[in-house]
Amino acid sequence: MFTGIIEELGEVVAVEDLGDATRLTVRGERVTADATHGDSIAVNGVCLTVTDPGAAAARAGTFTADVMAETLRRSSLGALAPGSRVNLERPMALGGRLDGHLVQGHVDGTGTVLARTPSPHWEVVRISLPADLARYVVEKGSITVDGTSLTVSALAAGDEPAPWFEVSLIPTTLELTTLGRAPVGAVVNLEVDVVAKYVERLVRTAPKEDA
Repeated sequence: MFTGIIEELGEVVAVEDLGDATRLTVRGERVTADATHGDSIAVNGVCLTVTDPGAAAARAGTFTADVMAETLRRSSLGALAPGSRVNLERPMALGGRLDGHLVQGHVDGTGTVLARTPSPHWEVVRISLPADLARYVVEKGSITVDGTSLTVSALAAGDEPAPWFEVSLIPTTLELTTLGRAPVGAVVNLEVDVVAKYVERLVRTAPKEDA
């Protein structure tokens, strides 16, 4: 489980095509400080398993993870290349502070940056929202964009042809995450609030009372 509070802006150093999967090697000094084989690290919001913690001197500060085809299909990780910057976060420690919101690292879909509107002290970013995820997103609710926990500041009106949402990014988020560099047209990973999905499931499957 993650919180959506990015620990480090890392860099992809190698991408190996395995046919039905991809092997990524990522540099991140902070998240690899205590990484061991089998640990989890979220890369742009996708929970990956460390297969090589880069213990050798030549690979110090890096980790390697395999990304299966299903993950490549559902996320933007397939577009990463050496030099790509990525948001990194280790799982929340039991008893730690939940500064963002409950994030699983299981991407629900992708969106596209539609517009960026700068202001003196923040920037509003509009992102497209897949129609099948729109029902889980509410104004002032939480959403994860490329692993970053954000608050929804606006939503498309019901009569608009395609759903979208907006988030307002403070200078720290712009500086320390990939969202500060994502241009219009960039594809980003989205994870909706898991609580909303559980509530929907419970409501749908609740036994009906006899009249």
